Amino acid sequence: MSDETPSKDRPASPERPGDGPPTAVPAPAPPADDDSARDGEEPGPAGDSAPASRPAGDDGETGTPATGGSVPLGDVSSIEDAPDRSGGEIEPARPVVTTTPGAAVPAGDHAPDPAHDIEQRKREAGVNQRFPFGRPGQPLGNAHPFVFGFTGALGVITAWLLVRAAVNAQSVIIMIVVAMFLAVGLNPAVERLKRVGLSRGWAVAVVFLGVLLFFAGFVASLVPPLTEQITALTRNVPQYIQQLQSNPKIADWDRRYQLLQQAQNKINDPSFQEALAKRAYDVGKVALSGTFQTLTILILTLYFLGSLPQIKTFFYQLAPRSRRARVALLGDEILNRIGGYVAGQFTIAFICGLTTYIFLEILGVPYALALALIVAVTDLIPLIGATIGAVIVTFVAFLTGVPEGIASLVFYVIYQQVENYLVYPRVMKRTVDVQPAVTVVAALVGGALLGVIGALLAIPTAAAISLVIREVFMPRQESL
Repeated sequence: MSDETPSKDRPASPERPGDGPPTAVPAPAPPADDDSARDGEEPGPAGDSAPASRPAGDDGETGTPATGGSVPLGDVSSIEDAPDRSGGEIEPARPVVTTTPGAAVPAGDHAPDPAHDIEQRKREAGVNQRFPFGRPGQPLGNAHPFVFGFTGALGVITAWLLVRAAVNAQSVIIMIVVAMFLAVGLNPAVERLKRVGLSRGWAVAVVFLGVLLFFAGFVASLVPPLTEQITALTRNVPQYIQQLQSNPKIADWDRRYQLLQQAQNKINDPSFQEALAKRAYDVGKVALSGTFQTLTILILTLYFLGSLPQIKTFFYQLAPRSRRARVALLGDEILNRIGGYVAGQFTIAFICGLTTYIFLEILGVPYALALALIVAVTDLIPLIGATIGAVIVTFVAFLTGVPEGIASLVFYVIYQQVENYLVYPRVMKRTVDVQPAVTVVAALVGGALLGVIGALLAIPTAAAISLVIREVFMPRQESL
């Protein structure tokens, strides 16, 4: 049975026959300090305290190899100075760096500098097949107030720079959004041609060719009337002036106020001519810019329409894997609604343009095709587009004759009611499934933010938001 008495309370063992000279009982070793306990030191015999031997390749807490053992590539080991309890001190060891497996070289003497030696750089960084640029380090702590404040300031500066960049690139962003909107809207036609048997490339080519033909026909129908009217106006200006002079009322005003003389002096004024030239330059600049933007949108639409499946797949892969299927289903439904909205708008515009052309041909108003195309294009604008086209056509009809103008006014009043209460709600209900009140509010908000383009994009955006609310937020609210 073992003796439970502490060693300091037990008496010295008695002498036995045959034993050597009496020996003193060893004094208890002093308690190990924190450093020795952490480093694995154990008290030695009485009066002597030295570090216990460590297993090869282990240095205690850090688990790095000790001096003399093999050192993993890229590790730097240092031995802390430990006081010798017998009175002396152990000479501190210098840090070592392993340049080759199994060979430790003092870092300060022969180890090459990784700033100059590429191989040493790879060894110290721990480059392997998984980490071709070295093992990543521990993340920096963000609990310090300075780090937190600096990070917050960087976030604010970054957000401000992004807003400035978005404002400066507003026109480019709008063109990209419009091109993507048109590509999504034309994609249903491409899918129908694919079901017929065409490849996607040929289907995109056929649809885009149809779009180009529409724009070419629109421009071709407008340019000849405008050219003819400008030429006639230039040719008839002297005749108009002579008619004004022969008019008794105008002649009386001219004698009393010298109207024609003042008009002639104003025309000959250099400042007036300079202002007129500047206005003409601005008009030409706007026309050139509009042409360039139209061509850019058409080219972007072609690229987006050709690579729309890849674009959809890329954005779907940004969602987490566990929710990717649901995100893809919702995304497909949103794109289908946008495509349905575009198809519905083109259908309504086609009906309006065709009806206008038939009416103007019956009425005998000149340039019926050009006016019908103008009405069809303006009818694409929600809420006010049809009214704008009706005003233009009615004005031209009044120039033709008063009966023609009155007939045009009555026709468009009746047609507006039919379109607003019969055609438009049925088409929009089948395509985007948005309530009429939401359609009106969305068009007003979009028009206030981005003008005509905002009004065009507002309704499909409202349809997408309503779908997300109905499928994501409302079920979550029901489960709470």
